[in-house]
Amino acid sequence: MKLSSRTAVALAAAAALLALAGCSSAGTANTTGTGGTTKGGTLTIAAAVDVKSFDPAQAHIGHYLQYDQPVYDSLLRRKADGTLVPMLATKWKYNDDDTVLTLTLRKDVEFSDGTKLDARAVKTNLDRFRSGNGPDASTLAQVSEVAATDATTVVITLKAPDPSLLDYLGNADGFIASPKAIDAGNIATKPIGSGPYTLDTSKTVAGSSYTFVKRAGYWDPSLQVYDTIVIKPILDSTATLNALISGQVDAALLTAKTEPQAKNAGFTEYKYGTDWQGLLIFDRDGKTVPALADERVRQAINYAVDKKTLLTQVGKGLGTVTNQVFGPTTSAYDKSLDDTYPYDPEKAKSLLAEAGYSNGFTVTMPTVSGLIDPALQAAIGQNLGDVGITVKWDNVAAADFIADITQGKYPMTWFSLFQGSPWVASNQILTPNATYNPFHTTDPKVEELIAKVQSGSDADQAAAAKDLNEYVTEQAWFAPFYRPDQIFFTDKTTVTKPQNQQAVPSIYSYAPKG
Repeated sequence: MKLSSRTAVALAAAAALLALAGCSSAGTANTTGTGGTTKGGTLTIAAAVDVKSFDPAQAHIGHYLQYDQPVYDSLLRRKADGTLVPMLATKWKYNDDDTVLTLTLRKDVEFSDGTKLDARAVKTNLDRFRSGNGPDASTLAQVSEVAATDATTVVITLKAPDPSLLDYLGNADGFIASPKAIDAGNIATKPIGSGPYTLDTSKTVAGSSYTFVKRAGYWDPSLQVYDTIVIKPILDSTATLNALISGQVDAALLTAKTEPQAKNAGFTEYKYGTDWQGLLIFDRDGKTVPALADERVRQAINYAVDKKTLLTQVGKGLGTVTNQVFGPTTSAYDKSLDDTYPYDPEKAKSLLAEAGYSNGFTVTMPTVSGLIDPALQAAIGQNLGDVGITVKWDNVAAADFIADITQGKYPMTWFSLFQGSPWVASNQILTPNATYNPFHTTDPKVEELIAKVQSGSDADQAAAAKDLNEYVTEQAWFAPFYRPDQIFFTDKTTVTKPQNQQAVPSIYSYAPKG
């Protein structure tokens, strides 16, 4: 599809806002002269987001995991391919109806403040996580009780089966902090865990650079590949590219716009699919924007966006247009749904008129410098504006973005969200208390299908997942644009492995290049 003249002007003008930024050099891991590798040295990672808190009760998936992983061990560990392996828990077992999970803990683990890991520490952390206001607190909504039955045994009782509980315990939910540090009240800035590294506050500048140093006596030295890990939040895509090229960082997630320069410079490229990106329409009951309660309006939003042009012009063709929020590797995926809403502004206008909004309406969405491509933002505003929907953009600090959207400050937002299993995705965006359902909207049909996804037989779960996908697509609960390729690069001395269903690699997956 050809780019309209107005869209082309908007894209070009927005792209011109990006300016080059200078960067200084930084050290990398040591390598031997014979092509082998040796442990030690420094790994420096560019992060696309900044961390707001090191409190594990505020931990979040995606880009944020890399900030917590150096300091905190999790109960289980997810390998790069998504396989779960022991970490703080050496074994785990469900009862016959999958409503009671028993974890057995390691006996040889101490937190960096000298406090010994035990079942009470795990109970303290899990209870804080599920009862707090963290962005992922809802993922433990099925937990009714956490009990420490002895020093090394934790029993988690569920209200109903949770097919993804083990995955959660290998992600943000499973990070365990020292109870002593929690009681001190300053764990948000002085994290104390049992992880392979500690935060060196003397070499850390919030918002600029976070330095983690190898911890002596750590129980699994194989996870301490580097002496030091430095994470630098760099929120501008061009600045991130320059940091990689100049040697300021060893690894970085880049964008379609900056990919060619890094590739031409000889850096190692990793491409993998993880997310869908588009619009999360939160206010489906019309509490703050009445128009959004009408599915015809939500469908109009889908028809209004020129997804193919966005992918070509903003995504540089690196991805696949989609209209569904479930990914190709899941049982919910239906290829035919990818073509549900072709670009059709006249159809969008007609639907708006049918719904009583022939004169359009106004919606406010957040924007974050460095996170949302200015060209993408401009195109969204133009596409919706062309059918009568006026977008007002509210500038938000990167550190506040997740909290603002998950606490219901905005009726809709642009976002990029990973495509997990049907149950994980449901708990992220569909259930009444899902992380990205801040208005707690629901629907009898959605509830019925989610219940089958949660506790049906394998065949019933798969069928229900497909039906759920079809229903929320037809009801236009969201407005996906495309599934972008994640584009990650490492320098010539560093290798890594993409992390299954995450935007960036785990810190455990980096190593000096051999």
